[in-house]
Amino acid sequence: MAISYNKLWKLLIDKNLNKTKLRTEAGISSNAMAKLGKNESVQVEVLAKICCRLNCTIDDILEILPEEN
Repeated sequence: MAISYNKLWKLLIDKNLNKTKLRTEAGISSNAMAKLGKNESVQVEVLAKICCRLNCTIDDILEILPEEN
């Protein structure tokens, strides 16, 4: 299972936010932000904080991609 946060980055552009400002305002660690940048798994709490800050749902910020065989 692969995770893509491309929806999050597009949403940040639409809301005129950068990663640093999101990290600060959502109260998430730089380590968590680095994992997001690498499309790695993060805790649901991190995703919830982002969704609260951006006033969106989890499906607005991530996409689960099928594994390539």
